[in-house]
Amino acid sequence: MSHSTDVSSDSAHNGAWYCLFVCWLIAATSTFGSLFFSEVMLIPPCVLCWYQRIPMYAMLVIFSVALFPLDRKVTRYALPLAVIGWLFAFYHLLIYSGVIPEAMQPCGAEVSCAKIDLELIGFITIPLMSVVAFSLMIGLLFMISRGFKK
Repeated sequence: MSHSTDVSSDSAHNGAWYCLFVCWLIAATSTFGSLFFSEVMLIPPCVLCWYQRIPMYAMLVIFSVALFPLDRKVTRYALPLAVIGWLFAFYHLLIYSGVIPEAMQPCGAEVSCAKIDLELIGFITIPLMSVVAFSLMIGLLFMISRGFKK
């Protein structure tokens, strides 16, 4: 009987670790992708891009620390950051889509939040990639906090 408890505990531990590792991969890809866009492709980040980068960069550090050894309490710190980042990314996506009027846009004259600098396959924009990244991390963090109990 204790053997089956150990196996389920091990699989819960492994499932939580893999979810956290995927979160780390998403944060690392997003961090280095944002740096590639701004430093290599010379696409200047707007104000909302910076507001999305701040939680993403912080989560990369948090996930790196929480992986070894696995810290299931990482959701306490990472989930609020992911939600904040998602809100900024979604607002930015609404600006890109033309839903938010120009009077409500926080960006200055130097770098416009509404200017489409990159569009992959005709519809994938930087804010869309950000919304997807934050959404995936939020889902995975919920799985860690709710789905993999000991």
